Amino acid sequence: MKIEINDTKKWQHSLTLKIFLLGAMGIVLLIPLEMIKSIIRERQVNSENVRQEISMQWAGRQNVSGPVLNIPVRVTDAGGNQKTYRKVYHVMPETLNISGEVNTEKRHRSIYTAVVYGSLLKLSGEFLVPEIEPEESSEILWKEAYFTVGISDNRGLRGKVEFKAGEKMIEALPGLRDQEVHDGGITFPYPVDEAKASIPFETILDLSGSQDLSFTPAGKITIVSLSSPWPAPGFNGKFLPVTRNISDKGFTSEWKVTNLNRNFPQLWTGSEFKPAADSFGVEFILQADHYQKSLRSAKYGILFIALTFLVLLFAEMSAGENLHILSYLLVALALVLFFSLLNALSEHIGFNPAYLAASASTIALIVLFLRRLVRKGRIVFLAGGMLVFLYTFTFILLTLNDYAYLAGNIGLFILLALTMGFSLRLKAVKTPQNSV
Repeated sequence: MKIEINDTKKWQHSLTLKIFLLGAMGIVLLIPLEMIKSIIRERQVNSENVRQEISMQWAGRQNVSGPVLNIPVRVTDAGGNQKTYRKVYHVMPETLNISGEVNTEKRHRSIYTAVVYGSLLKLSGEFLVPEIEPEESSEILWKEAYFTVGISDNRGLRGKVEFKAGEKMIEALPGLRDQEVHDGGITFPYPVDEAKASIPFETILDLSGSQDLSFTPAGKITIVSLSSPWPAPGFNGKFLPVTRNISDKGFTSEWKVTNLNRNFPQLWTGSEFKPAADSFGVEFILQADHYQKSLRSAKYGILFIALTFLVLLFAEMSAGENLHILSYLLVALALVLFFSLLNALSEHIGFNPAYLAASASTIALIVLFLRRLVRKGRIVFLAGGMLVFLYTFTFILLTLNDYAYLAGNIGLFILLALTMGFSLRLKAVKTPQNSV
């Protein structure tokens, strides 16, 4: 009796073994992928350090707080030693209007870039001098009163600063007489007339800074209006603008905040409240942060490798070829190198051109390599088309910030459906019947 044994089980075993080896290879390739992501993070940290260095040499993030009217009080200890100490009443303005034009520019050091700005800010409004009842054994020092304006980084002040209070012009003094309200800024001495209930004020600040500009809602009613040619503002802080207009030519915005919206009163003593905690403003965002996009693309690395392995398996089965496992490894290394090449190019030419150049080079390399392994040109063409679709799909995911998760799931579902349909078109392996 003669029995013909078919090799179906042997073929299935070979395919199963190859899939197992490819899975193990994909897990091992997570190590170089993680190393590349680590390099991208390191370059990103270097970029941020350079931005901080440029900020230190120019001027840092600026927060403008106030002005605030400060009225000292001398208090005599009621005990037998008759010692005296001082406390200060801090008075917020009734109205505060801030309008400004912010002109930005990019500063470069090597391959890194930082955003700096110069601003011309006009602050105006009105103070109401409160009726302060002196306590027992205390004296209100009206003649020693002073205004303060909080500024985060005094290095950003350009030129002389004058403060008009009523009909009097006061030149700024460096530093603060007290730091109960602000951590840094300038002082304007102004003896207060007890009988005068209202003090209109006005000052202009020529202020430079970097990265962002913010304000505190010091007034009972605070209105801030800004305009700038910068096309990518990021509004931040406790309050968003009530109106804004953003275009390629720049932006305009306006905030309106009342004393009911903030967390500090119009009058207090000591350092109980810090108005800077309620700041709001605008950040000048660098468009196309290529490090962030490169890192996001590297997170899709295992998806690139898995789908490319799937493409090669289909090409192998359709062409009736038997690709060596080393061929899969070389293709996977080309995919891993893509992410490093993408980050290196994006530092010089921007993310979008870098993605086009890196993906085109990687696809061309894989297709030419596959053409030497598989003799059927149609199969190679289909494999190249699937790679183009994969890289295009990933680029779309990187550009869709708000809908990336939804688009990714829909795209993967469609890709799975296409893969199932393509697998059904593969010819079933024919097995000869057993004969006796």
